[in-house]
Amino acid sequence: MKLLLDFLPLLLFFGTFKYADAHKDWAAQFATDNFGFLVSGGKVGPDEAAVLLATVVVMLATLTQALILKLRGKKIDLMLWISLGLVVTLGGATIWFHNATFIKWKPTGLYWAMATVFWASQAFWGKNLIKAMLGAELELPDFVWKTLNRAWVLFFAALGVLNIYVAYNYSTSAWANFKAFGTTGLILVFTLAQGIYMSRYLPEAKPDAAPEDATKEGEKP
Repeated sequence: MKLLLDFLPLLLFFGTFKYADAHKDWAAQFATDNFGFLVSGGKVGPDEAAVLLATVVVMLATLTQALILKLRGKKIDLMLWISLGLVVTLGGATIWFHNATFIKWKPTGLYWAMATVFWASQAFWGKNLIKAMLGAELELPDFVWKTLNRAWVLFFAALGVLNIYVAYNYSTSAWANFKAFGTTGLILVFTLAQGIYMSRYLPEAKPDAAPEDATKEGEKP
């Protein structure tokens, strides 16, 4: 359920964008009729309708995600609060100003926030968040936990830069593809690489000792 909730806003953003981008005139009319009051000037053009509708959907999906967790009595973690704040602020600016640039900065803001949290927790409070998440299941030397934490900091910082590069150098459609598949693929590959690195330092499992028989087979008392 948590995995579905985490990916649902991304999937809905991508699906809405692709459908609206393939039906630009309909999307422009639909956005104007239903969300014109949120837009400066009250009218949405065909070239901007897809990203505006996708932004509305991702805002609603992220709000719903937080609400579901709250209603189920689950804790809303820091990253979701940051994501919610970014999507409401930057998404609202995208809708009002008819400008996709704002929402394109949202992934970068989230990645850099995550990098900052991972770095600051270790640097100022001595808390390794990777160890906090996995330490109960894995036994690793302290230097490995520090290396893993540092690697995630650098990875998220680089991913934020890469998102902005794609946003400013490619079309909005290409950026949406990268957001949905490129970043997801990079995170999966990086996670796999971390798993391979950790496996080098995991303690070897000791074979179970065979039970000792009171008498050996064929031995007479």
